Amino acid sequence: MIARFLHHGGRVAEAARLFGGVQEGWLDLSTGLNPVPWPIPPALTPDWSALPDPDGLARLETVAARHFGVDPALCCAVPGSETALRLLGHVLGLPGRALVPCYRSHVEAFAESRPVRFGEEPAAPEVVVMANPNNPDGAQHARGDVVDWAERIERQGGWLIVDEAFADCRPETSVADAVDGGRLIVLRSFGKFFGLAGLRLGFVLAPPEILSTLRALMGSWPLHTAALTIGAAAYGDIDWIARTRQELPPRAAKLDAVLRRHDLEPRGDCPLFRLVTGCAAGEVFERLARARILVRPFEQFPDWLRFGVPADAAALARLDAALGHG
Repeated sequence: MIARFLHHGGRVAEAARLFGGVQEGWLDLSTGLNPVPWPIPPALTPDWSALPDPDGLARLETVAARHFGVDPALCCAVPGSETALRLLGHVLGLPGRALVPCYRSHVEAFAESRPVRFGEEPAAPEVVVMANPNNPDGAQHARGDVVDWAERIERQGGWLIVDEAFADCRPETSVADAVDGGRLIVLRSFGKFFGLAGLRLGFVLAPPEILSTLRALMGSWPLHTAALTIGAAAYGDIDWIARTRQELPPRAAKLDAVLRRHDLEPRGDCPLFRLVTGCAAGEVFERLARARILVRPFEQFPDWLRFGVPADAAALARLDAALGHG
């Protein structure tokens, strides 16, 4: 049954059908989402009766660009960074290479995709895709090393796309401010840090000519009204952002302690998830599923499991108890 959960996290309804219980009773640790999402104010009500306002889109991009540290002219809002990556696969018109291990979509976005190692010297014009911090292992590469690699790829006529879906947790690693007239593109995700993945909101930071082509492909209304309204308010909530950046690492450290107590050694520097390697992944996955806890297995790495960080002490204690019932 584990085979049904090898491609993406978050399939709680299917887990409940296969292992029992009601969906609401499951603890979903299969994603890398902030388990304590940004609280949407009750008064923040989108106007569903009107088409999305172009001024609202411009306002969202301006507020988000300020958060990323870039010129708004280099920032384009998209209906999820995965959608943007697949569009870029067509726009750039070059073969692609994906850093390993990687998101499944980093490979699927390019028909001729091949693996690449970080810092590998390009031999031809290609699009290289990497995540920083990386998923699923949480590895981080220093900002200067990423910029240096981008420059070497550019000299060969290629592009570097840096997926910074988890960079809100580690802003010092971001290369967003290095996006200018060169061949560096940065993807940012709203859903991971703010914990609202259902909004399907992301951003492309790229030279204006790339953004112009993307906008033409997406049409007049790329985002729904809720994404415009909620996204702008969340990126403007400076206090919540600062507080969350402080709260996430201690929460992840508590998960580390629980995993180690059960002889599972956590890896990664992203405070939204931890990777465990060299374990009996299938056995642990099913044991947790029987306890109505969903974690993330991997098709290419049968001894890997990724654990999202639990939201609170009760959720952590539930995981601790389930891991102890082997």
